[in-house]
Amino acid sequence: MASAVTFVDNRSIDYSFGKELFRQRIQNFGDRITFHAPGLKRYQTSEYEQHDANEFVAVSVTGEACALNCEHCKTGVLRGMQDLSRSRESLYEIASRLHDSGAKGILVSGGSDRKGRVPLLKHIPDMIRIRQKLKMLIRVHPGLPDERTCSALADVDINGAMVDIIGHEKTIREVYHLPYGIEEFEAVLERLEKHAIPCVPHIVMGLHFGRMLGEEQALAMIARHDFRLLVLVILMPLSGTPMAVVKPPSLPEIAEFFEFARREIVNKPIMLGCARPLGQLKEKIDRAAIDAGFNGIAYPAEGIVRYARNKGLQPDFVNSCCGVTW
Repeated sequence: MASAVTFVDNRSIDYSFGKELFRQRIQNFGDRITFHAPGLKRYQTSEYEQHDANEFVAVSVTGEACALNCEHCKTGVLRGMQDLSRSRESLYEIASRLHDSGAKGILVSGGSDRKGRVPLLKHIPDMIRIRQKLKMLIRVHPGLPDERTCSALADVDINGAMVDIIGHEKTIREVYHLPYGIEEFEAVLERLEKHAIPCVPHIVMGLHFGRMLGEEQALAMIARHDFRLLVLVILMPLSGTPMAVVKPPSLPEIAEFFEFARREIVNKPIMLGCARPLGQLKEKIDRAAIDAGFNGIAYPAEGIVRYARNKGLQPDFVNSCCGVTW
């Protein structure tokens, strides 16, 4: 892949593709850009308008339990979600209570079993009731859903199934601890497409201990199937995990892949998701996403809304996962 951006002192100074990609983005999608802030963590900037963490709430059906115990996470992603496994309430009862408090949608998540599946099947009747009676939006983290799970999710009318797509067998085995090849991830995309479930594939850049490995292959798999939108995230070294001191990909690598993704995925939205390094690097990453023609950003850094406006984009603010609109 030829380098699309030249960097000096971590600042972009020359764009070989950026201007054209941004022009195409305006032509294909117009001038709206969406900034998302789901109620998964505390978030506040001087620019984000009307943030309400109660509008979209995450629920883990397994609490903090996960059989995979992945190297980059060690169940940390599940902390802070409402714990259904320890509750006396059903998923419907939790959703009903949240609805009465103003929630418009929920993320149904959880840890995986040894085969990479989040145990959602027993909660399908509750999800159907939530959609039909409460009219709440539902996103799910299904892990690697099998045929039975995909068939059941098709009956729920969910807004999207968010799945991590990995493009290298070493990452699948050494990070996720799964005994699969990349063909299993393509099979998941095929099953979701077969059952007309809105797919929201995620690519974690630098997932292989900070190294870019298989991201292009993951993108190629995704491009072969129908999906609602693509979400790119970047490895966040989390304390208490084996990757706590791992360096994420460099800014040039990140910007290069952003532009590569936008060239490959022309007519579908691409979003910069929740996870990415913090501090000054976050702001530079967010700017690179806008320059590459992305359609939205979750938890934008301070100054990014202004940067988008200065480029002629008109911001919308939604308190939910990427791609959700009320």
